[in-house]
Amino acid sequence: MGKEQKTNAMRILDRAKVAYEVNTYECDEFIDGCHIADQLGQRYDESFKTLVTKGKSGGYFVFALPVDKELDLKAAAASVGEKSVSMIHVKEINQITGYIRGGCTPVGMKKKFPTVIDSSCLSFEKIIISGGRIGVQIIISPSDLLKVTDGRTADITAK
Repeated sequence: MGKEQKTNAMRILDRAKVAYEVNTYECDEFIDGCHIADQLGQRYDESFKTLVTKGKSGGYFVFALPVDKELDLKAAAASVGEKSVSMIHVKEINQITGYIRGGCTPVGMKKKFPTVIDSSCLSFEKIIISGGRIGVQIIISPSDLLKVTDGRTADITAK
């Protein structure tokens, strides 16, 4: 890792003794996960974005799914036992999670929110998630990600 500055997500993974790899890249302007995957020659189905929602009950929920997919809000709500969930506004991301758009990861948010990862992750030995800062990715096994986030899987992508 050299002198790479660790993110909160990396420190949490280190404390949990979870194996992961770090990939860094240059990013002048974050557009979306597909743009980054294209830039780095990565497969969309192995590159996961992190979305944060608010449930009808007022609680927050974290969902990770392939960068080229859309979140099925009904399936997402059902997966966390809510009547409905809605996306939080971009300007709320930092206040709620401690991360910024493009650097949001399911690991190490300000609070530990219920986390659901699309079940497609189980098809891969490793998946790519944000490392907690724009320009940093974490490559991790889905089982380790589920363990460290106390997460579970569900089919949450729109068909």
